[in-house]
Amino acid sequence: MNDISIREKQQRLNNLLLDLGSVAVAFSGGVDSTFLLKTSHDILGERCIAVTARSCSFPKRELDEASTFCISEGITHLICDSNELEVEGFSSNPPNRCYLCKNALLSKIRTVASEYGISNVAEGSNIDDDDDYRPGLRAITEQGVMSPLRDAGLTKSEIRKLSKEIDLPTWNKQSFACLSSRFPYGETITPERLSMIDRAEQFLLDRGFGQVRVRHHGNLARIETDPDGFRVLSNEEDRLAIYRAFRDIGFLYISLDLLGYRTGSMNETLKAEELESVIKI
Repeated sequence: MNDISIREKQQRLNNLLLDLGSVAVAFSGGVDSTFLLKTSHDILGERCIAVTARSCSFPKRELDEASTFCISEGITHLICDSNELEVEGFSSNPPNRCYLCKNALLSKIRTVASEYGISNVAEGSNIDDDDDYRPGLRAITEQGVMSPLRDAGLTKSEIRKLSKEIDLPTWNKQSFACLSSRFPYGETITPERLSMIDRAEQFLLDRGFGQVRVRHHGNLARIETDPDGFRVLSNEEDRLAIYRAFRDIGFLYISLDLLGYRTGSMNETLKAEELESVIKI
């Protein structure tokens, strides 16, 4: 797949979408799903719709951005409530939490698509997602959901490049994962704790951070950020403001992860054999 040019991958994507005939895109408003939705709509027109899940794990700012994009592009946008905390086993945050959530969500999106006469559901995984522990991929397979970006062999950097070429506002948007991914496996997820994470990350974004995660470890908040965020934290005034804000939110201790932002850092707590057992479930 590495010897295929980005233009060949783009054409492969277009052909895959054309073959679908109609599609409901699971739309989060992130880099990948925005590019997938825009490309799908350009090719399929009204036979393409967007479906976004509204939940306590999905910040309102992300939902608002998704809605704004669909309005600007003239894309039919449907919003469904996911209520993932009601999914059996989800709130206890097992290693396959993402599978439990995505399986329930994709089932709902399939129902919505059927009601609108749409034959297929697609989501925005790319080829890079094969390199990390992502139990949600199993749900995608079981639900018969398409992953056109992944099937076309597109990487995250290539999707950003193609997005920039067509002036998508998300081409350089920071990566985002649902707020439930901020908790160590086994730590109970509650609406109150999700709200703490949402408020803390929003404060950092308003303070000038770009790529950032606030990991929830009981009464301790662990900040993961990129080099720009490290520069913000080098200023004593900013550090004290963050400390006070996080204390007001409910954290007793606030720490900085010296390795900085990285995807899937919570998976570092899982041993290889534990991963294997979860993957086989």
